[in-house]
Formats: sequence, structure tokens, C-alpha cells
Amino acid sequence: MMSLASPHHHDHVHVPVAPAPTSERTPSYNGEAPHPRTASSSRRRPRQMKLQAAFAVATAGVALAQSCPDFTTYSQSPQGTPSDGPLKLPYMRVAPECRTFNSSAVEDVIGNMTARLKDPDIARLFENTFPNTLDTTVKYFNATENLAFIITGDITAQWLRDTANQFAVYASLLSLDKGLQTLVRAVINNEARYVTEYPYCGSFQPPPESGLAPSVNSYATLVTVNPPVNNQTVFECKYEIDSLCGFLKLSRGYYDATKDASFMDAQWYDAIDQIFRVINEQSQASFDANWNFISYYNWTGEPGSFSPQVANGGNGEPKGYTGMVGTHHRPSDDLSTFAFLTPANAMLSVELNNLASILTESKQSSTTRGKNVTAQAKVWSARTKEAVWNYTLLDGIFAYETNGLGSRYEMDDANVPSLISLPYLGFLDMNNPEYVKTRAKLFSRGNPYYAQGANFSGIGGPHVDAWNPWPMSQIAAIFGTDNDEEIVERLYLIANNTAGLGLIHESQDIYDYNSYTRPWFAWANSFFAEMLLDLAQRKPQLIFKKGVGAYVPGQKSK
Repeated sequence: MMSLASPHHHDHVHVPVAPAPTSERTPSYNGEAPHPRTASSSRRRPRQMKLQAAFAVATAGVALAQSCPDFTTYSQSPQGTPSDGPLKLPYMRVAPECRTFNSSAVEDVIGNMTARLKDPDIARLFENTFPNTLDTTVKYFNATENLAFIITGDITAQWLRDTANQFAVYASLLSLDKGLQTLVRAVINNEARYVTEYPYCGSFQPPPESGLAPSVNSYATLVTVNPPVNNQTVFECKYEIDSLCGFLKLSRGYYDATKDASFMDAQWYDAIDQIFRVINEQSQASFDANWNFISYYNWTGEPGSFSPQVANGGNGEPKGYTGMVGTHHRPSDDLSTFAFLTPANAMLSVELNNLASILTESKQSSTTRGKNVTAQAKVWSARTKEAVWNYTLLDGIFAYETNGLGSRYEMDDANVPSLISLPYLGFLDMNNPEYVKTRAKLFSRGNPYYAQGANFSGIGGPHVDAWNPWPMSQIAAIFGTDNDEEIVERLYLIANNTAGLGLIHESQDIYDYNSYTRPWFAWANSFFAEMLLDLAQRKPQLIFKKGVGAYVPGQKSK
């Protein structure tokens, strides 16, 4: 084992901002004028530390001017001309010459959407959030090397999970923009290299070809991980099965959009083989038949570290065999209470099925390696799906976590995959009775991490605290309902709570409008824009001007 010095994914500070908007829009179908209110004063949580992020100069195919702003700072103050709506949301895009990647297809979608959206404030939110990943997070891209390094926002590292979700919103544009297609293929190639070498890790340093210096943050020193890692390559080695699902999701989304199988090379197959290695290892019970303790991965903070010490030699709570795959950490990068995370296994089942599908469609399933992977993917997809239904339901309620030994934890965490996001993940229909019943409990006092204030409510998690729900939970909830009134209510709950900055933050304090975490969180911005594009297709009457039909990027309007 070796000591790993690396920052936590969402080490953050509650960010106070100056003047709150003077008005708040009330949920309505016609965008009626909002009611004025005064924001409460902000306050800091003393236990939370400010990020110290050192950003290298981006080399993303665009020559960035020396005068370009640090977006962490830029995103904390209103910029540009306010929107015409009552919220007066600022224009938060940097100048074109400062953007880390420019796409004409993305600009076309922005123009098409903003022309159709009936509410100028919602239009401004889309205008700010949809391009945020391309505008600000492409820290390195070299088409010749087929390598790209994408940061998560205000942390200089590439998360497998975040990257897949940051780029999901652009999937429909890949066939329209060859440059964007080349970028995503380079991201997949870089991640295949990461996963092949360190399949238990979820976030990584820049590739050496980039010339960007690795980042080290003293916040996460004295962390011991086994198998050992090289922190010049690995930013943080928390094992989360959904990170590997993210790599599968990004690969699947790229192929579905482009039908280009060129990324399925030897390195990509090596990465897939390592994913199945992890699946096989982490599905095993903690004790074998002879009471030998089985450990393939462990992680713990040592004395003096800000990271917690983990019981049982860094292995966490013991687990039995169920057919699900255990995980050490949650999608929030927090420690799991019990190993079998229901939504992560649901996502795994879906993405393994998708993996088998793209291998079959691309004829890769007829090759020696492709045939083996396809067979494994089908077996494990069915196995994990069956186990989710057999082991996580009680009285029609899905548990968030179980251990295969009779224990269960009924809650939800905002980070996707979550129980609320099961329809978004493609695991079940939004009208499934068990989902509907579970959802009702999760948006109530029955979920220990649901919180409701005068201006904002939602699901959060222990990553921040119990009174800071995440807008991401409301976005996922919109994907999970067809109820028009509920969709509009949740949409404006998000829109009214950006601290007047027009970007989607990690979490929002229910007591203080001006207190939030992570001013620059690209995943949340992409997820919000993805939700609006979903509504543009299935519920255009809720967000578009009268008489405007459904809109799908790249397709003619109905």
C-alpha cells in the first residue's frame, strides 16, 4: 500500500454572493410576474474548507488569451447583460476566444432553443448551462494523439462519472459536428487508458502528453488505498461502480450517435476486461465458505487525515452474495453504508445490456474478444437486474443500499445514479408502482436527506449536510414524471434558486438563498440543459411559445 495525496471530489465552501435578485418567479404556465422578496444574509459553515485549485493553461485547440478569466472566480459574480425576465439572470458565458472548445452545432441549438422558449429566464439558463462543459472544461485536446482531458469544473481532475454526464447532453450533435465527435472519441480513448491501469479509481490527473502538472491537495493526504496507485496518474482512488458505468455510458452514447466503432480497439477492450474483473471481484461475499475474508480493494484515511478511517481494514461493512456488485463509495464520493447500492446496480444492468447491444450492432460480437464481452455483459446485466428486484424491495419501497445479510438503508442521495433517477437511467418506467411509491417517500420526511425550506427543497446527502439539498435531485425528478404541474413547479424551484447567477450549483441552503456550494459544477449544468431538451421533445407546450411544436436537435421541428 502507499499513501495517496489527493483532494476529495466535492471539497467545497458555502459561497456567499452579493446581491440576490429582487424578485422570484412563481411556478406558472404563462410566466406571470414574480413576487418580490429579500434574501437572507449568507453564512459559512465552519467545517467546510475552501478549495485551493491550481489551473494550468488550457490547450484545447483554441488559443486562450492571457486576459481570459478564471471561471471559478468569474462564476461567482453576475456577468453580461441580464435576461429580460423578472429574475434578470446574467449572461455567464466567457468570450468566444476564451472558450475551451467551440462548436457551431452547439451554437445552433442554443439559437433554436432560446427562440422557442417562452420564458426569457429559462432561455438564459439554457444559454448558460448547455455549452458550459465545452466553454470551460476542455483542459487538453489533441486530435492527432486522440487524447482529451476534461475537468469537472472547479476541480482540476477528470472524473469518469462526471465526464459521461457532462457530455450526455451533446450526444445528438455528434453526427452533425465532426470536431465534437473527434473530441468525444479522444475522451473515450483517454479514459480507456485510465480504466485499464486503475479500474478501481474514479478520477484522474492530466495525461502526460498534455504537459499539464498533476494536482495535489493537502485536504486528502494520508489516505491509504489498496491496490496501490501512482498519484501522478490518479487524482483520487475511491471505488464507485457507477464510475465504470460512466465509461460504458460514454462509449455507448458515442456509438449510438455516430455508428463509429473505431474506438473499440485493443485498449478499449482491455478496459472492458478490467471492468468485468471488478464486477466479478466485488460481487463476492466478504467471507468465503471457509471464513476467509475476501478483499480485493480497500481504502481508508489514516490518523491525521481529513478523510475518514474505514472499519475492517478499510473494507467497510461486510456483505453477503446477492448477484449485485458492491461499491465502496457512492456517486457523491461519500462512503457507502452498505455495499450494494441499488441505483448503481440498476445503472450497471442497463449499461451492460447497452454494451451487448452496441457490440452486436457493430458486428464486434463476432470477433473473439467481442463475443466474450457480449456474453459476459448479457449474463451480468440479467443477474444484477434480477438481484435488484429480489433483494432491495420491501413493502414496495426500494432501499438505497443493502448488504445481502438482511440490512437495508431507505434513503436517497441526489447524485445520479439515484433512486429518483431510475427512469432516467432506463431501468424502469416512471409509472412503475414501486418507483412511484418509493419516490413519494423520498420526497418526504421519510428520507433523512430530504429537506424543505421557504424557497428551496429537495434531496441532498451527507456530502454537504442535511439542510443543503441539490438541484440535481429536482432535475432527476422532472425526468421521472409526466405530471405537467409537477414539472413546472420543479423547474421553477430550480430556476428561482441560482443565487442570481444563472448557473446550476451543487447544493442550495434551505435557510439562506445566497448560500450554495460549487459555483462551477459542469455536470449539474449539463444535466439541467439535458432536462430542458427532454422537455422540448416530450412536453414542448410547457416551455415553448404558443403553437411551437417539439424540438429535437438535428431534426426538423414538428
